[in-house]
Amino acid sequence: MALREVRVAGDPILTKLCRPLKEMTERMSVLIDDMFETMYDQEGVGLAAPQVGVLRRLFVIDVPDEDEDGNEIDEKHPIVFINPEILETRGEKTLAEGCLSIPNKVANVTRPEWVKIKAYDRDMQEFVMEADDMLARTILHEYDHLEGHIYSEMAEGPMWDIEDVEEDGDTGKVRLKTAKGPGRKSNRKKHRRRRL
Repeated sequence: MALREVRVAGDPILTKLCRPLKEMTERMSVLIDDMFETMYDQEGVGLAAPQVGVLRRLFVIDVPDEDEDGNEIDEKHPIVFINPEILETRGEKTLAEGCLSIPNKVANVTRPEWVKIKAYDRDMQEFVMEADDMLARTILHEYDHLEGHIYSEMAEGPMWDIEDVEEDGDTGKVRLKTAKGPGRKSNRKKHRRRRL
């Protein structure tokens, strides 16, 4: 396995439509392994093939579970999506998003809360998955990369430096950090550095 260079906004490859993967080859298997290694190294939860310069309909994700207090549980749940197709979406929710292709920036983005997707795994076996919350958001974010789109196109309001924001514990949206006065309690938490 090897780390791959993550392409950043402005690279024309991020605006191109990806081509389907016809068969699993050794080269594609190595690419999948490299994508996971790169994603973990960059502390991301998802990575699409065009983000590492490959115009194929492929992305990988690993969304961590959380305990009752909202702390990440350090277990791996890697999933490979080849030639994905969004079958259905429901609901709507606005939350903070970041992206490995737009380093150290976040913005609020509205996406469906639930998704049903059909794809192939790394053995080219078809599967259908239903997902909600962060898993659904990650799937939809990575799927957009395959269509030549990046989340900044859907950002509601400004893109902020990750160091200048905090996440509202009630809504999940990000806001500029505010000073907390003496004796004043805050329901806000530091924005997680995990990026899609």
